[in-house]
This record gives sequence, structure tokens and C-alpha cells, in this order.
Amino acid sequence: MKKTLLTTLLATAAFAPVAMADFSLNVGAINVSPDESSSYLNVVETVAGLPQNSSQLAVDSNTQLGLTLDYAFTDNWTLEVVAATPFSHDITLNSTVGAVNGLKVGDTKHLPPTVLAQYHFFSKQDAFRPFVGLGLNYTLFFSEGVNQELTDVLVATGAATASDKVSLHLDDSFGVALQAGFNYRLNQKWGVHGMVAWADIDSDAEVRVNGTAVQPIDVSIDPMIFMLGAKYYF
Repeated sequence: MKKTLLTTLLATAAFAPVAMADFSLNVGAINVSPDESSSYLNVVETVAGLPQNSSQLAVDSNTQLGLTLDYAFTDNWTLEVVAATPFSHDITLNSTVGAVNGLKVGDTKHLPPTVLAQYHFFSKQDAFRPFVGLGLNYTLFFSEGVNQELTDVLVATGAATASDKVSLHLDDSFGVALQAGFNYRLNQKWGVHGMVAWADIDSDAEVRVNGTAVQPIDVSIDPMIFMLGAKYYF
């Protein structure tokens, strides 16, 4: 029994450094730059007296702390999990009517956990290794808020009263993600990590008055994602 236990412990101790050597952590700045489009806000256009098909939503970019964990299960193939601190985005009106163009609609936060399979080129012993990746993205929207500017417009046009509660809701999204980048190894433990990615993020949004949807909106965010940071090899 003691011999079996000793053998097991020795095998585990021998395997642990090898297993940990397959993991690496990337930490750095990650930027999400939406290439957004949306359906027209026809209900808002009607109540505000705007021309039909003149107004859509726009979403600004945001930079946060990015954290990605890599597991190399062969010399060329790696599984990567991408995470970040929550992104915050301002939502505005993109309109051909100058008086309301840039009107602040609201804001939202989101988390974009993404899992990718990466293929790394060149040899494991090479310092510089470019890679490409393909995976799936899940975007969780939360903390949606409506700006007072939108509420004022709805009240002024009679679509809402001053006592009504105006809110904004965005559905979560699930879609494909594409990636390309590089790792440059500086020494046994440290390196540089850079990547650019694209994610298919589509959401059904609603402007609500007292919980009732008054303006449904199809939003296609489809952002470019950029990251540059430090890489640590376990």
C-alpha cells in the first residue's frame, strides 16, 4: 500500500510541472471597437416628427483590462479563453437630422467570454509564433440605462410622461469569433502577446416605457477587438 501511494505521489509530482508548462496567461489592454448598425427607430421617428428611416443607434468603443488563458494541448494547437473586466458603452442616435444626431440614448455594460481554438505556426522552440483562431463568443449585456436626453424627447413628443419609467433592454448574444495574432517569447517565463479579433454580436434591443416595449431595435455590433499585453508561461 505504501509503495503504491509513493509511486502515485512521485508520478503526480513528475506530471505537475509538465501540465503547468502547457498553460500561459496573457494580461494587457483590450479594446472593443463596434462596427455597429441597427434597424431604424421608426416609432421614435414618428413620435418625434423625424423623417422615416433617418435614425439608427451608434455604440462607442471602450478599453478594459484583458485576461486570456491559453492551454497548449499540442505543439501547434492551443485552446484560449478570453475574459476582461466589464466593457462600458455609450449609445447615441446616429441620424441624418442634425438636431438629434448624437442624442444620448443610454449606456450598457457587457462581458464577452470567448473560447477559441488556435493554430500556432512555426516550431515551439521559436521565439516568434503567429497564430490564427476560430471560436465562439457569448456576450452578456447588463446595467442598461437610459439617458435623460432620450426621456426628455419622449416626454416632449407625448410618447411618455414625466412620471413614466423609460428603460432600455438588450438581449444577450451568441456568435462566431475569428482571431489572428502573435506571441513573442522573451525568456523562459515572459513574452509579448498581441491579437486582433472579430466577433459576431447581434442583439434584440427595446426601448420600454413602464416595462412595455415601445421601440424594438435589431442591433448588429460586430466589433473589432484588439489586445496587447504581457504573456507569462507557467
